[in-house]
Amino acid sequence: MAFIRRHNDLGHMCVVVQRGDPIAGQVFIDVDHMDGTRSLFTPAPFVSRGEGVGPIFQRRFQRVEPSRVHERIEQEKRFDPDLWVLGLDLRTDDPGIEIVSPDENRR
Repeated sequence: MAFIRRHNDLGHMCVVVQRGDPIAGQVFIDVDHMDGTRSLFTPAPFVSRGEGVGPIFQRRFQRVEPSRVHERIEQEKRFDPDLWVLGLDLRTDDPGIEIVSPDENRR
């Protein structure tokens, strides 16, 4: 909820699109760039970063057709009904989250 509050305070529209399990649900962030494209951020595979580190995401799609993002979310929801989806309207490419680089995903 802090993520949503922070973005709304900055003037970005951010909402919970789908509520998941409050304990076990993963969080996906669907970013509408308001130019006909969307980006999708998903939890990064386990990366050993030490205790006390907040959630770490990976960029699944960057500025693609909205249908690609929606299809990926629907596919994941069939597999994991506990999933949370946050919708964020953002003209830039920086949603203000920690994003792991592709090199870090391969470790």
